[in-house]
Amino acid sequence: MDASANRGILLALLAFGAFATHDALIKVLGTEYTVFQIIFFSVLFSFIPMTMALTADTTVANLRPRHPWLVAIRTVTMITAMIAAFIAFTRLPLAQTYALLFATPLLITALSIPFLGERVGVRRWIAVVVGLIGVVIVLRPGAVPLDLGHVAALVASLAAAVSSIMVRRAGPEERSAVLILYPMLANILLMAVILPWVYVPMPFLDLALVATVGLLATTGQFLIVAAYKTAPAARVAPMQYSQILWAVPFGAILFGDVPDIWVGVGSVVIIASGLFIVWRESLDQVSQIKPATQNPNMRPWVGPATRIRIFRRNRKT
Repeated sequence: MDASANRGILLALLAFGAFATHDALIKVLGTEYTVFQIIFFSVLFSFIPMTMALTADTTVANLRPRHPWLVAIRTVTMITAMIAAFIAFTRLPLAQTYALLFATPLLITALSIPFLGERVGVRRWIAVVVGLIGVVIVLRPGAVPLDLGHVAALVASLAAAVSSIMVRRAGPEERSAVLILYPMLANILLMAVILPWVYVPMPFLDLALVATVGLLATTGQFLIVAAYKTAPAARVAPMQYSQILWAVPFGAILFGDVPDIWVGVGSVVIIASGLFIVWRESLDQVSQIKPATQNPNMRPWVGPATRIRIFRRNRKT
């Protein structure tokens, strides 16, 4: 493994460490505030550096979508994934939430058939089925009462998968600035409409925490952009699963949550399936379509990491 690949992996580990800390703070804030208030202020604080990044685009073009319906679906699914993931983090242990959110690449693989016309071989289908069995192991329907958080985590995974597929469908024809700005603006406007009904005054410390959430989101996104520019996607993407290593100590220290054996077993099954899919889709002969799971879009709820990466990569498109 060369030095650039090592740097890329290190950057990815730092990025997902920032994301995991971000998620832990969401859970802390969720004891006092609704997810709508947390989302509003976190996106608001991260909006300024995101806007600065967008202004670096020197392309002479307007912000009119070339594929309005794809951009609209992308925007709706991004907002849905963010709200659902925040709900999951505030209601479930961190490790359990991650285990369910890690189903996203499995769903991307399955959805690539009807939406992208991609061929999925028997081996990847087996990996998808095995990964979904891992989800069932984590949920244990009938043995453990299902909470709104479980449903929210699954909705977040599905919405994130559809959102990633929409980016693939739009392809390089759609300006990256469009894919970045529309979901952000829609999120701010929607939360601003809801905020008066749920707003609770925030002391300075809590306001600092929510600002830190936005800062961590932005930091993580720029780190993951740098990671994907430095190392192959097949080496960077699996680093997503390192978040489970952060979730266990965060959950135990901050919230007294220790995952049981079934969450551990289910997590191993889901992660192993996801790693296999990433590996198979990194092979050129698997598909003529660039794998959807090579987009760092497994974190749609913290901001447009994928869109920024595409924005940087296609600035001259």
